[in-house]
Formats: sequence, structure tokens, C-alpha cells
Amino acid sequence: MKPAPFQYFAPETVDEALGLLAQYGLDGKVIAGGQTLGPLLNMRMATPDVLIDINRIQALNYQRYESDGRLILGALTRQSTMEDDPRLPGAQPLIAAAEPEVAHRAIRNRGTIAGSLAHADPAAEWPGLVTALDAELVLRRHGGASRTVAAKDFFQGALTTAIEPEELLTEIRIPRWNPSSGWGFQEFNRRHGDFALAGAMVRLDVAVDGGCRDAAIALIGVEETPTRAHAAEEFLRSAKVDDAALKEAASRAAAQVTPLADIHASADYRRSLTRELVYRALTDASARATAIQ
Repeated sequence: MKPAPFQYFAPETVDEALGLLAQYGLDGKVIAGGQTLGPLLNMRMATPDVLIDINRIQALNYQRYESDGRLILGALTRQSTMEDDPRLPGAQPLIAAAEPEVAHRAIRNRGTIAGSLAHADPAAEWPGLVTALDAELVLRRHGGASRTVAAKDFFQGALTTAIEPEELLTEIRIPRWNPSSGWGFQEFNRRHGDFALAGAMVRLDVAVDGGCRDAAIALIGVEETPTRAHAAEEFLRSAKVDDAALKEAASRAAAQVTPLADIHASADYRRSLTRELVYRALTDASARATAIQ
């Protein structure tokens, strides 16, 4: 199939793009990499009156490592740009581990990180990453107004975010990685490149005496939004990090969720996957954190 008719605009500045969004609102749709929107247009599952192509806005194509350790990404940062960045494993090892698992290389060559976040598929890796890393997302609208939304408040449901019709996601701000933290990334899918039926992203800071100084556990593919396993995190912060504690934390993470059920997996199966994947990710993170000491 081919897309329904639409007006096409290719602004060259952010202000021009924001002006178009202000003018057309719900009738307009932003396209960057087009790896999700393209097929939706072709199948006429999306039929916008106006398509706003932001690929010519060079002011949105940047990646910066700030002096305070933050990683700042513009809206046109491609998935493959970060995958190929030799600085990434040292600066943000959890991202470096997850990025190659996003779909396939051809998709990562065109797809943008901001586009993945704006699409908000429950099983996508980047929504889980920004949730695990306590990232912030910058939204701008015509007239210069902008607001910063924490990742935990950004995802509001399956394919639903805090972005309003006249707003554009322009920047992603990822806090400095704690160099004493270990990381773990585990996901399960039927074939490489498929969306995950469930996934776990973990950062874990373990003291020399074995106590847990901090923990973050983000889940993808389990509920309608990426989810932090707060019950498991709180348990770990008061526990000595050993195998029994990791198993208990994984059980608490599985007990907390209300899993999706669909043609791919039942709710019980996703809960079981959650328990196993969290345990594996925690085990990996614990080993890495211990090795750093």
C-alpha cells in the first residue's frame, strides 16, 4: 500500500519546525528516521494531513559529553551514531550494551533515538534505558517556551507520551554514569532484532563490604510503559548483595508488575521471564561492580 495524501514540509530550522507544529497541531506528524512512521503511513495506520520532515535541521544533530559527565543527545542522533561511538562503553556502558540489540543495523542507521522515545513502544530498548538512567527529555514549542520532563513522567501508556501536539522532543539529557556501578542488560525475543517479550536493565553500586549503595532496575516489554522495579530496588538498598538477595529482588520485581498478555506471551509467561531476566541482569551487574572495587 501507499500513504494517504499529505502536505510535506522540510524545515531547516527548529523555529520553522515549531511554527509548523503550532499551525497544524494534531493534523501534523514529525518524521526523522521514519523506521516506524514509514510503515504506518504505507499501511494507512497513520494518515496525517501534514508531514514535517526534520532531517534538514542540523541544529538537532549533535552528541556531547559534558564536563560534568552528562551525555547530551540532539533529536537527530541516529542509533548507529551512538553504537559506533568509541567513547560510549566507558561513558555509558549500559547504553553500549543495549544499543546493538535495537532491531537490525539497517534500521539503526536511519532510526533516531528521539524517534524511538517519542513512539514509546513498550518493548523498545531506549525507553527502558532512559528510565533506568533517570534521564531528562527537553520539549520545545513555538515562541521559545521549553520544558524538561523526567523519563519517569514521560511515558504515559503504550505509544503515548507527555509530548503535546505543538511540542517537539529536541534533546535527551543522560546523567553521568557512576564509575563504581556495575551494569546488566538482559532481554528475551524469539529472533534477533524482534521486539523483546521482556527485558531488564540494571545498574548496581556495591560497597566493599558487600552492601548495596544504590540500585536501579528498569523493565521493558512487560507493562504498557517502561517500569522501574521499585520494590526490588528498595530491598536491595538494605541488603547484602549475594545470590540469595539477588533472587529475592528478582522475585519482588516479578511480583510488582501487571504483565501484558497478547498473542506472543501470556501474562504468567511474562512474569516468569521478568523474574529470570532480572536475576540474570542483577548477577551480571553484581559481578561487574565487584570487579571494579
